[in-house]
This record gives sequence, C-alpha cells and structure tokens, in this order.
Amino acid sequence: MFKYSLDNKRYHTLNYYYKNKYGCKVFKVSLNAGFSCPNIDGTKGYGGCIYCLKGSSHEYEKDLVKQFNNIKDIMLKKWPNAKYIGYFQANTNTYAPLDELKEKYEQILKLDNVIGLNIATRPDSISDEVLEYLSELNKRTDLVIELGLQTINEKTSKLINRGSTLEEFEKCLKKLNDNNIDVVVHIINGLPYETKEDMINTVKYLSNKNIKGIKIHMLHILKNTKLFELYLKENFHVLTKEEYIDIVCDQLEYLRDDIVINRITGDPDIDYLVKPTWLTKKFGVLNEIDKEMKRRNSYQGIKYKKAF
Repeated sequence: MFKYSLDNKRYHTLNYYYKNKYGCKVFKVSLNAGFSCPNIDGTKGYGGCIYCLKGSSHEYEKDLVKQFNNIKDIMLKKWPNAKYIGYFQANTNTYAPLDELKEKYEQILKLDNVIGLNIATRPDSISDEVLEYLSELNKRTDLVIELGLQTINEKTSKLINRGSTLEEFEKCLKKLNDNNIDVVVHIINGLPYETKEDMINTVKYLSNKNIKGIKIHMLHILKNTKLFELYLKENFHVLTKEEYIDIVCDQLEYLRDDIVINRITGDPDIDYLVKPTWLTKKFGVLNEIDKEMKRRNSYQGIKYKKAF
C-alpha cells in the first residue's frame, strides 16, 4: 500500500491527509460568496478566461451561513462525526475590500466544528493588506489558499486569456510561502493545442515548488463560453478518456509524493457541457486511474528523483 493512502490509491489522497491530521473525516463545504473576478468585471480589461461561464450561473443562497448549513446537513447523514472546511470556491475570493472579506470568512469560522478555510483566488489578486490579514488568520485556523495556474506554457495562457503571468504566480507563491500559508495549485489538462509534454512539464515545474497540494482538472467545453466559440471555429482536439488517464498517471509519477492530490478530475456543469461527455462518469475515471497505476506497478513520485 502507498504510504499516503488508506485504501487502494497509489497517490497521496486528501482523505489520508485529513484523517492523519485530525483523526476523523473532514469534508469541504463549497461556498459562493458572491465575489467577482478582475478578469471578468473588466478591472484588468481581459474579459475573462475563455472557459469561464459568465452570467449563466445557477441561483444560489445569498446567506452564507444558510448556504453552509444546507450542504453540511446533507453530508452529516453520511459522516455524523465529521469536521468541516469552509471552501470559498466561486470566482476570486480575495477580490473585495478587506472588511468584506473579513466579514464573510469570520462568520464561517464561527460555526461549530469548522476547522479551517480554503480560499480560491488568483495570483494577481492578493494585496499586501489582504496578505497581512491572511497571515494572521493562518495562525488561528487551518488556512489553504488555492491558486489558479492551469499551465506554465505562456502561449497557452495567452490563448485561454488567463490574464496573469507565470512571474505573478511565482511572486504570489513566494509571499504565501514566506508567511507559512499552505498553497494548493489548480492545473488543467487538455487545454487547446497543448501536448502531453506540456502538461507533464507543468507538473514537473510544480514538483519543485513549495506547495501543499494540487488539483488536476480536465478541460471541459461549456456552452455560452469563448472556448465553445473557439471549438466550433477550430475543432481543436479534446482528450479522450484514455488519453487523460495516461497523462494523469504520468503526472502522478513526476509529482513529489508529499504533495496532496486534492482533485484528480472535474465536475462539469452538465446543463452546459458540450465535451467531453465522459467526464460525467467521474467515479469511472477515478477507477480507471487506479487500475492503470496498478497495471504499471507505479505510484506518486516514482519518477521524481529520476527527473531532477
């Protein structure tokens, strides 16, 4: 059995990480706090990442505590003794005045059995003022900042209109590292015209950075996005399930084994999903990754020392 897993996984699972740290089941409660994004509202003038579904999101409960409790109550039926992480997920969750951020974060932290926060944001959207508050917050709760990188390929980043540079990512990561704040990085496999080598290079790059975890997503094309328009125009290749599984297994082999795999596939909005339809069968994808790692007799980090 792989040393960072409690089951048949051959990679460092989030379930293992939390159970080893807290001795119980910990689950994240995803929250939409109504924040915007500098790449959506025009502050930076970029108009949004091309895969982002803007203006078509489903209605959500505006009261954050009610929103939290609605999700928590469902999860409690399965895990009655669990603890919770408030996950500020939608859009850029440090992109607001400091007082507003404090008000929203703190009301979740006050809830029973909440042991921490995960805050998803952009590397160009943490001001020095906000960083100072996050540093203080980190001293009294389990804080994780999630940064969207997607790829280290600058040509691809311009194509997807990411609106932030690799240099900005590195500067932001250093500031968070200097304040001992844990970081989870998001990457996307299957971005238009990227090769398998491009995707593996992104993982090799991150293996040499001080990060706590990674989220691996598969690109999905949604209706009403600029990505959908590009697909209709250029018909770029979309990874098959077999290609995705092969790439992910290679990426796992190059990742340091202490990096926690927070996610290994995506959860697309099926109401808007165009391609790939195989993503709707998430557990099938997870099982196939497990089978392939077993077939290879491989595990996370097996190629890390050989690669660097």
